[in-house]
Amino acid sequence: MQDKRPEKETKSRWLFKKHRYSTDQAGTSGLNKNDKSRILWLLTLLSNAVAFPNLPYQIIIRSVILKSFFSLIFLPFRWAWKFLTTGAAIVSSLLFLSFVTLLLILLLYHPKTEVPDGAALVLAPQGNIVEKKSALDPMTKMINNMAGAPLHEELLLQDIIDTIRAAASDDRIKLLAIVPDHLKQAGLNQLQDIGKAIDEFKDSGKAVIAFGDNLTQGQYYLASWADEIYLNPMGAVDLKGFGVFRLYMRDLLEKLAVNFHIFKVGTFKSALEPYIRNDMSPEAKKANQQWLTNLWDRYSNDIAAHRGIPPRAVNNAVNRLADNMQAAGGDSGQMAMNNGLVDGLKTRSAIRKYLKTLVGNNKDGSSFKQIGINDYLTTITPSYARPGQGEDRVGIIVAQGNIVYGESKVGQIGSSSVNKQIRRARKDNRIKALVLRVDSGGGSAFASELIRQELLLTQQAGKPVVISMGSMAASGAYWISANADKILASPSTLTGSIGIFGALPTFEESLARAGVFNDGIGTTNLAGVGNPTRPLPEDYSRAMQLGVERGYRRFIDIVAKGRDMKPDQVEKVAEGRVWDGATALELGLVDQMGTLEDAVSAAADLAGLPADKGVYIRESETPAELLLKSLGRADVVLSAGRSPVLAVADTFFQRFVRQYDFLMADDPQHMYSHSLLPRSTLSFK
Repeated sequence: MQDKRPEKETKSRWLFKKHRYSTDQAGTSGLNKNDKSRILWLLTLLSNAVAFPNLPYQIIIRSVILKSFFSLIFLPFRWAWKFLTTGAAIVSSLLFLSFVTLLLILLLYHPKTEVPDGAALVLAPQGNIVEKKSALDPMTKMINNMAGAPLHEELLLQDIIDTIRAAASDDRIKLLAIVPDHLKQAGLNQLQDIGKAIDEFKDSGKAVIAFGDNLTQGQYYLASWADEIYLNPMGAVDLKGFGVFRLYMRDLLEKLAVNFHIFKVGTFKSALEPYIRNDMSPEAKKANQQWLTNLWDRYSNDIAAHRGIPPRAVNNAVNRLADNMQAAGGDSGQMAMNNGLVDGLKTRSAIRKYLKTLVGNNKDGSSFKQIGINDYLTTITPSYARPGQGEDRVGIIVAQGNIVYGESKVGQIGSSSVNKQIRRARKDNRIKALVLRVDSGGGSAFASELIRQELLLTQQAGKPVVISMGSMAASGAYWISANADKILASPSTLTGSIGIFGALPTFEESLARAGVFNDGIGTTNLAGVGNPTRPLPEDYSRAMQLGVERGYRRFIDIVAKGRDMKPDQVEKVAEGRVWDGATALELGLVDQMGTLEDAVSAAADLAGLPADKGVYIRESETPAELLLKSLGRADVVLSAGRSPVLAVADTFFQRFVRQYDFLMADDPQHMYSHSLLPRSTLSFK
C-alpha cells in the first residue's frame, strides 16, 4: 500500500502558500501586523495537521513553537548579516569615490602660487638634473608618499634655467639662494648652463648666496657661481678630481667558463675591455687622460675665476689634502676657508638669521621670506611649452638614454618611439625645422641607423635638422647626428667614439662543469646559433667579424659625407676614441659650441623663423602607457626601510642595468656602437 504522505505534504504546502498570499492581501484591507502574525501561526498549525494527520496535536504545536523559537533566535544574526553586507558595499563605494576624487584633485588641482614681495628664490635641487623626465604617473607618486618611501626626483634643466631668468627681471625677487645639498647627479655641461643663467641674474644687480652642510664637487661647482658661499662649521667641500674606473672581469669569466665572443674594430675601442682584460689598456688610458684633463682644467679654472683664486689653489686643495687638514687642525670647514673655497662658516640657524637681514621674515617669522623654485615655476610660462596658435615653429625632440631597437622603455631611446616623434614633426606643416637634443652614449647600431634614416627623410622634406648635444653624444648617438645640417655641443660634451662592436656570450662550458649539456640535430650548420647554451660556430664568428668591419666602414662613410671630410681624415679621429666638445670642434666633428637655446636659434635661422619659436614634441602616451612605463621605476616604492648595504648593492645593480640595458634588448643584428663610459663619469655628484 502506497504512502499518501508526500501527496498530502504537497497539498498542505500549496494551501499554506495560498493562505499566506490571502493573508498578505488581507493586510491591505485593515489587518494589522499582530493579526497577520496570529493568522499565519494558525495556518501553519493547520497545514502541519493536514500533512501529518496521525501525529498528536501536542507534537504539532510543539514543533511549531520550536520553529518560532529558533526563528526568533536567528533573527538578530540575519539582520546583522544584512547590515554587514550592505555596510561593506557602502564603505567600498565610498572608498572608491574618495580614491577617484583624490586622483582628480592630484591631476587637476593647481593652487595659485603667491610670490612674496622682496623674497629670495631658493634653488634647492633634489635628485637628478635631466633633459627629459622619466615616466612617473601620479599614482606612483601618491603610493610613494603614502609608503613614506623616498621619491627619486628629477628636475628639468630647462625649468631651472627658465626660473632663474624670469626671477632676474621680477621685482618681487630680491636675491637667489642656492642650497645644493640634495643635488644628486648633473652633467658638467648642465651645471655650466645653469651657471650662465645665474650670471644673468647677477647682471640684473641682485645678489646670490649659497650655503650647504657638505658639498660634493658637483654641488660645489654649482655653488661657486654665488657671490658668497657659507659652509656648516662641521661641513666639508669634497673635491676629488675626475676619473674613469671600471671593473675588469676576464679572470672571473675564465673561472666561470663563460665564452665572451667579441667582435670589434679600432685601437681605441675600449668599450669591451672589461670582458677581455683585467686592466685598462695603455691606449685607453691615453685616450681617457686627454679628455679627463681637459674637463678638469675647465672645472678648476671656472672655480678659480668664480672665487678669485689661482687655478693651482684648486689643485692644491685636492693633491695636498693631508697637509691642508693638518694646517687647519683637522677641521675640514676651516680648511675650506683657508683654501678660499668658502667665505664663512655658519650653522643653519645663523644662515636663516643672515638671510632675514637681507629679505626679511616670512609670515610666521620662522624663517626668511622665500619661494622655492618649483613653486615659482608655476607662475611663469616655461620655454618651448606653449606655441602661438597657427604659428610656424621649430620642433624640439629630446633623446636621452641608451639607443635600443623598437619601443623605448624608461630611460631609453627606442628607434620606433623616436621615429614616431620625428614623423610627427615632418608631417606637421607648422614645424619648419627640427632640433634633436641628444644625451646618449650610444647603443644598437641598427637602431641608430633607423633614426638617422628618419632624420634624412625630414631633411629631404625641406626641414633643416640641428643636433644639440648634451653631456654625451658618442658612438651610436654620433651616428644619429653625423648628417645633420648643424651640430652644436658644449665644451664639456663627450662625443666621437666612432666605432662598432659585436658581443655574444655563450655558456656551454659553464654548464658542462655543472654536468649539463646541450645536444640535438639541425638542418644546417647554423641551426643552433643564438642559443647561449651552445658553442658559437666558427663560420658564424667569421661572418660576425666581417659584419662588424662592414658596419665600421659604413660608420666612417656616414661621418665623412655628413661632415664633408675624407674617409682617411675620419679614421684618424675614429677607432672608438672619445673627445671632449672643445676638441671635437677643432677636429671638425661639431660645428660650434652652444646650448639648446643656441641650437633652436640656429634651426630657426635656417628655416627663416624668429629665434624664440621652439616647441617640444613629446611622446604621445596614454595614461595606461604611462602607468606601464612607470612600473619600470617600481624601485622607488620598494626602497624604504632597507639596510644601507642593500641600498648600496641595489644602487650598483640599477646603474649596471641602466648602462648595459641595450645589450639585453632584442637587437636584430647584435652589433652595437656605444662608448660604455660609466655614467658616473659624466654625472658629477
